[in-house]
Amino acid sequence: MCGICGIYEKGRDNQRLIEEMCAILAHRGPDASTNYHSGDVWLGHRRLSIIDLSTGDQPMFNEDKSLVIVYNGEIYNFRELRKELQEKGYGFHTHSDTEVILKLYQDQGVQAFTRLNGIFALAILDTREKTQKLVLARDHYGIKPLHYFARDNRFIFASEQKAILLHPGVPRELNEQSLHYHINLRYTQSEETLFKGIHRLPPAHYMVVVDGSIETIAPYYQLQYQIDYQKSESEWLELIPQYLKQAVQRQLVSDVPIGVYLSGGMDSSSIVAMMREVGVEKINTFTLGFNEPTDELDDAQIVADYYQTDHHTLRMDLNPMRFLPHVTWHAEEPKINLLQGFMMSQFVSQHVKVVLGGLGGDELFSGYDIHRFIYPFNKLHQFIPQKVESTLLSRLSHLSYTLQTRLGTFASDEYRRGLQMALATGNIAKFYLILRNAWDFDKAQWERIYTPRFLQQNLKPVITQFYQFFQDNGQLTPLDQVYYAEFHTKMVNDYLLTEDRMSMSHSVEERVPFLDPDLVHLGFSIPARMKMKGNRTKYLLRKAMQPYLPEKILRKKKWGFTFNPYLQFQKDLKKTAERILTRERIESHGIFNYEFIRAILDAPPHPRMRWHYNFIWILTGFYIWKQMFLDSEAFKTKQLDIEYYF
Repeated sequence: MCGICGIYEKGRDNQRLIEEMCAILAHRGPDASTNYHSGDVWLGHRRLSIIDLSTGDQPMFNEDKSLVIVYNGEIYNFRELRKELQEKGYGFHTHSDTEVILKLYQDQGVQAFTRLNGIFALAILDTREKTQKLVLARDHYGIKPLHYFARDNRFIFASEQKAILLHPGVPRELNEQSLHYHINLRYTQSEETLFKGIHRLPPAHYMVVVDGSIETIAPYYQLQYQIDYQKSESEWLELIPQYLKQAVQRQLVSDVPIGVYLSGGMDSSSIVAMMREVGVEKINTFTLGFNEPTDELDDAQIVADYYQTDHHTLRMDLNPMRFLPHVTWHAEEPKINLLQGFMMSQFVSQHVKVVLGGLGGDELFSGYDIHRFIYPFNKLHQFIPQKVESTLLSRLSHLSYTLQTRLGTFASDEYRRGLQMALATGNIAKFYLILRNAWDFDKAQWERIYTPRFLQQNLKPVITQFYQFFQDNGQLTPLDQVYYAEFHTKMVNDYLLTEDRMSMSHSVEERVPFLDPDLVHLGFSIPARMKMKGNRTKYLLRKAMQPYLPEKILRKKKWGFTFNPYLQFQKDLKKTAERILTRERIESHGIFNYEFIRAILDAPPHPRMRWHYNFIWILTGFYIWKQMFLDSEAFKTKQLDIEYYF
């Protein structure tokens, strides 16, 4: 795994800048730093050596140097592709997957990306014609990041946005629309970022840049949702372990040891089981505990004992807010629940360079609690007229806020959300977003969260980003629509972003077997009624894994790798927020309503105020992010001490 960066710009010597861009990405690849310059193009690369440790350095060239590649990722089927290319007469000078990508592109052009089974973000400088053509691509499901800035015949790209911000021609400006999405969803949706002008290349897309300007952005792959209603339950039960075993086998390709993040849940435990099935004798497993009721240390130990793994446990009893600048620097977004991954990757890095994780299992096999709400509620209330729903929601919201103000409590918010969900279930997109804590269909909430000045920004509601996913799949069941939407939104822009940033913060490559393309296609062909039964999540996966896992693991409830915001608020979130969310700071920026923030901080702590505490957590992170990245001095000196932001 690595970090990549580059510049395509006429009339400027960017040699020093490309070196600085490589330096700021050092955590992604501590083993080597190299760069290359040709004409108007500079390419940079940081290497984390995993395959072909001796000869896999980048940038890498073809024989006549008409093609040059920098690449971040792993291609699991590179040996099969290499053999195919050798049969066509191509020669190879290394044993790396990088050279296979380069020769495959030389043979097939952008169609080469459809052939790759792996995780990747790459850039190829193609000079076979008169002009310099820069081709970029990102893997099928967005596992590896790729950002870019394009303006005035200047094109800059990098694995992380902080490298792009080093260019003096990139403005440090807040994308206020993206901030609104982020405050709703707790992640930034689509190809936009919190930095105005910096974008993400979407998953399964390639881009062509000529003369510093984008010529093409196009998909090379699209996930097809084709449900197979013909197969019986017994057939699915036979196929699931077979495909998961195949995925794990593929992702074990490496010249260094591989471990597993073991939470004690179904997904990571299944990966351990399949590793043993394919013959891995020594399995390193890693578990984190953080002394809360949802701690899964005991469950992880059960699996570790069952498969006799070399088990490593980290017990974390820290002040998470102390590390908020660290995780914000790496995530480049204000997010909650990052410290677990940050500390875990630091711990793992002492033992292995590569780990397998269980991300994707919930998306493919219906593992989230919200899935239990979707189908029955949608059927029950599908005939509520939208006008009635809208009127009731508006009146209910204002009444609730009035009562909260008079009674001095926010605990009733959960009841309000429950009624909002009941009224919105005729609109599956809105119902889903309420379940995911979005609030911006609620007019009263806009007025209490934002200042009048910020409300003049003509912000688009977050639901406009989601309607298309649901409309395009209107023929599917409500559950299937949610599976598809989650896979293309929250998984990519929240979970995968978090996994990449936190693992790479300590130079650890995380792989995700559940996102093997064949397994993904299998998961999206299983009818929703088979994934869940009797309101039981992961019914089919649990049953498929019965021969492989202890009974307690098969029966356990999903907890998630998260802190409890109510407990955290009492522990150290409130104290930190009091120091950062001051009246002076909030009012000087003119975005958020200080009185609403103050009311939450002053309210008696209550376990039903989870949304409010998460809101405070996000805002605390946002003002750290804003100073860290938009203030040139804080960015230049990389301020990671929480005291700096008080």
